[in-house]
Amino acid sequence: MADYDIAIAGAGAVGMSCALWAQMRGHRVLLADPNPPGSGASYGNACTLATYACLPVNAPSVLTGLPGLMFAKDSPLSLSYAHALRNPRWMLSFLANCRAAPSRRIAGHLADLLAHADAGINPLIEAAGAQDLVVARGQLSVWSTASAAEAATADLEQRRALGVPWREVGPEEALEMEPGLRLPVKRAVHFHAARHLRDPQELITRMHRAFMELGGATLRAPVEAVRASATGVEVQADGQSLTAGRAVIAGGAFSKRIEGAGTDKLPLGTERGYHLMYEGEAHRVTRPVGWGEAGFYAVPHAQGLRLTGTVEIAALEAPANPRRLAYIARAGAEMLGPLPDPDSDWLGFRPTLPDSLPVIGPSPQSDRLLYAFGHQHIGLTLSGITGRLIADLAEGRQPNVDLSPFAADRAFA
Repeated sequence: MADYDIAIAGAGAVGMSCALWAQMRGHRVLLADPNPPGSGASYGNACTLATYACLPVNAPSVLTGLPGLMFAKDSPLSLSYAHALRNPRWMLSFLANCRAAPSRRIAGHLADLLAHADAGINPLIEAAGAQDLVVARGQLSVWSTASAAEAATADLEQRRALGVPWREVGPEEALEMEPGLRLPVKRAVHFHAARHLRDPQELITRMHRAFMELGGATLRAPVEAVRASATGVEVQADGQSLTAGRAVIAGGAFSKRIEGAGTDKLPLGTERGYHLMYEGEAHRVTRPVGWGEAGFYAVPHAQGLRLTGTVEIAALEAPANPRRLAYIARAGAEMLGPLPDPDSDWLGFRPTLPDSLPVIGPSPQSDRLLYAFGHQHIGLTLSGITGRLIADLAEGRQPNVDLSPFAADRAFA
């Protein structure tokens, strides 16, 4: 008999959701991670259950505006040229998916998955006793120039066609909703079905507590290697060998480092994200507010105001880029008025495939190995439904979501 029914590598939002869903269904589950649950990329996100976020980073506007995005001083996109030259296939695949037809296809797949996001995470919020962390005030997107406001129309209509609800908000109403804004608001849209969390780290901490109370086991160590057979999986971690009926690879941007998992064959990259925290400044906004031109969010957090976002394509091991933090600070002051010096800053690693779709499903080499990573900007939002789908697959159930677009052996360009 195996030591565990399911062993899960990675305790971020996705791995923790996989673990709690499986434990709630009565399985014997091991959760392994060298760091506290939720302390990686899940810690520093925009706190938003962004069910509207179906449009991928791979957008046609990236192709048309690439020179400006890459070379402008105040750009929401930063690219390490050395990293791009070392990874030309990934970059070319990413750009190929920015063409109109692939971008529309990707958006459709994301919208289909996001339609199940609340049903995936709500039971976990309830199991964790974390309803007090959830705020249902929607998300407000604003544009400060007439040209950007007009350019946003096509994307907004695409979201609506894909089933995302939103309503147009006049500039005066936008300022009534968020009186702390100092931008000239030319257009505003309220995604009223969205919610946000007061503290994503606290949610995952409570999920972990519920997991343990249900009998789950936690190993504070990385999974170093896995070896699948016809009957189970041998898991190497912390100098010991454990056995499980199935293993789930949910290590986010670090998923390629597990020997024998087959993940090294996948084009998993990283979109590095940053945030600044301003303690005592949470009153500046009452919900997540996104500034379209600047590509970042202002979010009220239990510990203060969080300014977060932008995309930096660079190596996983590269040092933090102070220019990204300076950009966020400048944009935050332009958006909300003068701010004090930030109390802390953060760099995290969003796991990203070149088509902006996650990998959810069995490994091509064995259905004893299940993949759950690559959720890019919406890992928190998709964590619950990913966990439920992985639990279905582990039990041999047919998921109620078509997982073929998220298969590990798909064409990535």
